[in-house]
Parts: sequence; C-alpha cells; structure tokens
Amino acid sequence: MDARDRLRLYLEQRRELGESEFVLDSLPLEEALRLIGHKGAPSAGTPTPAGAEATRPRSPRDEPATGGNWKDALKAIGAEETAPAAKTKKPAASARAAAPATSVAEPTPAEPTPAEPTPTEPTPTEPTPTVGSPAEPGTGIVVGASRRASMDGPLAALASLDDVARHIAACTACELYKSAKNSVPGEGNPQAGFICVGEAPGQTEDETGRPFVGRAGDLLTKILEAVQLKREDVFICNVLKHRPPGNRNPAPDEIKACSPYLLRQLELLQPRVILALGTFASQTLLQTALPIGKLRGQVHRFHGVPLIVTYHPAALLRNPAWKRPAWEDVQLARRIYDSAVQG
Repeated sequence: MDARDRLRLYLEQRRELGESEFVLDSLPLEEALRLIGHKGAPSAGTPTPAGAEATRPRSPRDEPATGGNWKDALKAIGAEETAPAAKTKKPAASARAAAPATSVAEPTPAEPTPAEPTPTEPTPTEPTPTVGSPAEPGTGIVVGASRRASMDGPLAALASLDDVARHIAACTACELYKSAKNSVPGEGNPQAGFICVGEAPGQTEDETGRPFVGRAGDLLTKILEAVQLKREDVFICNVLKHRPPGNRNPAPDEIKACSPYLLRQLELLQPRVILALGTFASQTLLQTALPIGKLRGQVHRFHGVPLIVTYHPAALLRNPAWKRPAWEDVQLARRIYDSAVQG
C-alpha cells in the first residue's frame, strides 16, 4: 500500500466516525478526498442532495454470513459486482488524533500501525460487529415499552388495519391533509411479521394512495425478493400518512399527529421485525439524531419489536455503493425474522 492509499484509508475512517472536516492547512475532509482522486468524494461546488445520508458506509466483508450465492443476490437488487475489498491495516488511536504535517504523498513516518484485526472481530474503538458477520450484532436503542402494552385513546378501539386506514383518510390532526390528494396508510399482509417503515409518501404515492411505488418502490421489491420475501407477504408503510408539500422533511407536529396510527398498526400486526428505511425514518422511530452509519449493524427495539436500520431505496438509486451494505442489513432483518418464526 503506497502513501496515497494509506491517507485515503485514514480519511475514510475519520468520515465513518462522523467527522466532516480534517485539518490539513484548513482543508475540508471531502476536499482532501477529492484532491487525492477518491471517486466517492463529491466534486467541488457540488451540493449534497437533499435527504441524502451524510455518513459513508463501512466497507463490506468478503462474504455475507447467511450463505447462498450472494453475487447473484446482489445482481438481483441491482448492485454492481465488485472485487472483494483488500485487507488493510488501521491507524492506531494516537495516529488518528494527529493531522499529518507533511505533504499528501508523504504521511509522517512515525505513525504506528497496529496488528490487523481478524475480519469477524471488532476493533476496540469500534465495538459494533459488522452486519453479516457471524458475530452477535450490538444492542441498540430501546424506545417505548413492550408491545404487549396496549395504547389508550380512541385509536385503541380500531379493530383492524382497514379501520385504521379509514380513520387516517378522515384525519385532520395536522395541516397535511389540506394539500394531500390521498392518504397513504400502508399496504400488505395483515398477518405480516416483516414490516418496512419509510419516512413519508412522495408525489407518486400521494397520487396513487400506495406506499413505495415508482423506481424506489421497484428497488425495494427486488431487495425483498433477494431474501425470499414477496411484497405481498410483508407490510409497507411510512411514519407520515400524508405527503408533506414539496417532499419536505416532516414537522414535529406532523410526526406527533401520525405516530399513534403507526403504533396502532404495529399493535395489530404484531411484527417480528421492523426494517426502518432511511435516515429520517430511523431517527424518528428511535428518537435520536445519530447518523444512519452509526445506527446500522445493531438490533434496536421499538415498543418491544426488533428494529433494523438501513438506507432508503431512493438513496440507493443515488449512491450505488450503498447497495451492498443495505443488502447486509436486510439479511440481518431476515435472520431475526426467521429466528422468531422458528422460536
């Protein structure tokens, strides 16, 4: 590995830890990556797409742990087949804390390099096991009480998903109903144990009254099929049940108005696992501001239900490099689902 590769690896690791700048003569981290020719860095003057996740995913392992022909599965969800990532050595913690004082091509020779960890063992500074590895995923955030605790209020009297959908269609608890063409309560199998939750309906969803249609919906269908799940076998919905104007981010009062509907849907469905799609849905459900890169690879709990975080299909269309990490996330969710069914 030459000096350029070592510096690129170092900068990528700093970004994975949530840092946005790396002091090198006041040079931002993304600009440094661009200057050394890193293809994943945005070009100068290019804004980050609205709603795109800011955290770059970790490099995937050579082989998912669930078995099977993973290359075929990657092709099935539209991911490019890439060569396995080369094993690299990580800089020591002391080296991470200090910015290189020499030129880009010549890092400081005194940087110590620890022994390379085995692929299935996390390093001391990154305790969360890699998704898809045989290691047990880390315990994540816990939100709410056990799902056995019934909710109070008028929604508790809604006895079916159809009842919830009719109630949502007549809802005026926030201002979204005024600009929306249709409510989008969700759709799928009423007995589904696998639930996909996104952020909010988009324009096509608003026009049709169905969640996850269009290109992003097609990709979600392919991802589910790659783990032997048909769209009609799962239940798909969003945090918000009406489209925010212009696809803007949901407002706090809108989330507050719609959340009881999602909770009642989950009570009726009694799911075995929830797959949270995208940064906003994940942060909303888990009540956190942590980036999606730090929420992945853990088993969270939402009112007693295991919850796995992954990238939104629309983000995968913009960033093909995230398709394989998303594939690993869906595999983890499928393993949890299978374990619950067998148990």
